[in-house]
Amino acid sequence: MTDARIETGRTGRLLYGRVRPNEDLVGAIEALCRDHAIASALVRGSLGSLTEARLETLEGRQILVSGAAVETLTLAGEVRAGRAELSGTVSDAQGRVFGGRFVPGGNPVCVTFEVAIEEWIADPL
Repeated sequence: MTDARIETGRTGRLLYGRVRPNEDLVGAIEALCRDHAIASALVRGSLGSLTEARLETLEGRQILVSGAAVETLTLAGEVRAGRAELSGTVSDAQGRVFGGRFVPGGNPVCVTFEVAIEEWIADPL
C-alpha cells in the first residue's frame, strides 16, 4: 500500500500570467507566485511554446527536445513553499510527443507563454 495524505482547503485568487521570451518556464511560474504572495498554488492551464524542453522521466532519465519551437501540449502541477513541480507533454517539429517533469532551468520560453495559476489555501492541520 502506498502512503497517502489528504489535504483539505479551498482555492483562492486566480492569476493569469504571461512569461516572456527566454525566461525559464519553471522559474517564471515560481516568480509569478512570489511576486503575488502566493505560497501554494495549482497550475491549471497554459498556452505557449519553448525553444527547447528538458523533461525528466519517472525513471530519472532526462530528455532534451530541441527545435525552432517546441509546442507545449499539456502542463499541470503545483507550487509549494515557492517551488514549482510541473509535468506535461510537448511535441517537436516532427510531431513526436514527449512527456515528463519539466526540469528547472531547462525550459526557455520561445515567444510568450500564458499560464493560469490558482492559489491553494490549505485548512489548518
